[in-house]
Amino acid sequence: MQAIVESCLANHCAAEVVAVISNRIESIGLKWAADKQIATHAVLHTDFSSRNAFDAALSAVIDQYSPDYVLLAGFMRVLTPEFVHHYSGRLVNIHPSLLPAFPGLHTHAQALAKGVQAHGCTVHFVTPVLDHGPIIAQGVVPVLSTDSPESLAERVLALEHVVYPQVASWLAQGQVHIMPDQRVTVDAVHSRIFVSEQSV
Repeated sequence: MQAIVESCLANHCAAEVVAVISNRIESIGLKWAADKQIATHAVLHTDFSSRNAFDAALSAVIDQYSPDYVLLAGFMRVLTPEFVHHYSGRLVNIHPSLLPAFPGLHTHAQALAKGVQAHGCTVHFVTPVLDHGPIIAQGVVPVLSTDSPESLAERVLALEHVVYPQVASWLAQGQVHIMPDQRVTVDAVHSRIFVSEQSV
C-alpha cells in the first residue's frame, strides 16, 4: 500500500488512492495513510458474527468512495463469493508466488522445499477461487543456494513494490482488459514480467 501511495504522490503512478481500509485497528498502514491525509477506516472482522456480515460492512465502507478498483495489499482474509462478485473485474490482489504455483500461505518455504530456481510475485484479478484469478503481471527473482524463506521473502517484497504500483497505473489509465478466455491484455505493453536485478 505504501509503495502504491508513494508512487502516486511522486506522479509515477496515474492512480489516486482515495481511502485505506484495514480489518485491524492497530495497523501501522492506517496511521501512515492518515499522516498522508488519506481517508482511513478500520472495519474489524472481530465485530461481526460471520464472514458475510463482515464483508457486507466492508463493502458499505468501500462503496462510499465509488472506486474504480479495489486493491488488496496484505489483506489476509478470505473474501466471500458475494463480495468478490460485487467487485468483479475491479478487485485486484498481489500474491507472493508465481501463480499458479504455490497458492495459499508460506509460499517462500514452499518454493525452497520444491527446489524451484525462480520465484516471485503475481498481481491478479480476484475470483471466488483463492489465488486463481486472471494474471495481470508477475515479478521474478532467482532462488539462490543460500536462500532462507526470510531472505527470499525480502527480495520478493522489494519487487512487489515495483510491480504493484505499475499495475495500479495501468489500471488507472484504462489499459488493462480481461479477455473472454480470462487472459489479460494491457494496451501498449508488450511484456508484463518484471525481473529482479539481483544476480544469481
